[in-house]
Amino acid sequence: MSFASLGLSDALVRAVTEQGYTTPTPIQLQAIPAVLQGGDLLAGAQTGTGKTAGFVLPMLQRLSTESSPHAAKGQRGARRPVRVLVVTPTRELAAQVEASIRTYGKHLTHTSMSLFGGVGFGPQAAQLKRGVDIVVATPGRLLDHATQRNVDLSTVEILVLDEADRMLDMGFLPDIRRILALLPAKRQNLLFSATFSEEIKRLADTMLHQPVLIEVARRNAMTELVSHEVHPVRRERKRDLLAHLLRKQNLSQVL
Repeated sequence: MSFASLGLSDALVRAVTEQGYTTPTPIQLQAIPAVLQGGDLLAGAQTGTGKTAGFVLPMLQRLSTESSPHAAKGQRGARRPVRVLVVTPTRELAAQVEASIRTYGKHLTHTSMSLFGGVGFGPQAAQLKRGVDIVVATPGRLLDHATQRNVDLSTVEILVLDEADRMLDMGFLPDIRRILALLPAKRQNLLFSATFSEEIKRLADTMLHQPVLIEVARRNAMTELVSHEVHPVRRERKRDLLAHLLRKQNLSQVL
């Protein structure tokens, strides 16, 4: 099975090939056709499965073949509407996803940007006001810009929650609910999570409509022959405990 056979354009297949990829991963085989059909998706997938390309490629395909219903026609200088919103738990993941969008969309004309804290607010606001097709953001900084009316989320056609379980673990559920309230009711929702806790299931029930369910194992997943040990210890004693374990035990092949 090739990327072209999944329904991707020549421009996207070319970009993928230039990165040295020829065969889709299991999640890409399942997710790309599902996303192209326009329905909601609930995917159980960890980092390392190829999940980012699994939603970036069909998302770019849809944007390149479908015009925005919110685009201002005949208005010179009108701001491009935000068509895709990707929400991630950390700035590192936001930067990584946005880099993938640029890489796979290099032969297309879409614009993208990442929004996260720790960097200047003003330049981000200026870029948002110029207009952008795809926004990849952490929850807090996205809401900051929404409060300042720098970004209009009422035009979003595709919402991606990436590593949703980590966002809930980090206490972002109230922020996610606030973000959902700013989005149009009619949109495509893609939710990716490494685990399906009760909280994730409740979130999925509230935001997904008859989703396609995909679950894939991570490549090079942990073998059952590996044992795990946990040593609860106060933060300031971690170094001492590690030194003690190394001195007192005959350890080999240990991470």
